[in-house]
Amino acid sequence: MSKDAAKEMEKLSFEEALSELEKIVRALESGAGDLKGSIDAYERGMSLKNFCEAKLKEAQGRIEKITLVADGSAKAENFSLGE
Repeated sequence: MSKDAAKEMEKLSFEEALSELEKIVRALESGAGDLKGSIDAYERGMSLKNFCEAKLKEAQGRIEKITLVADGSAKAENFSLGE
């Protein structure tokens, strides 16, 4: 991905990137378009996928899970997908 494309992608919100990725997937699944356009769309889609995964990982690191302790008080724990 070019530096300009990377800068442009950083301006996207997670929701915008995901929406664009969904459109690309639908277009590729339809089989419409020429080979070069499909390859370009696939490359853009992979960049968007990586961007979304990074955003999700960043968000996961910020989420705290609130649990109740035996005495009724609350305590914060780091979020884990394994739970």
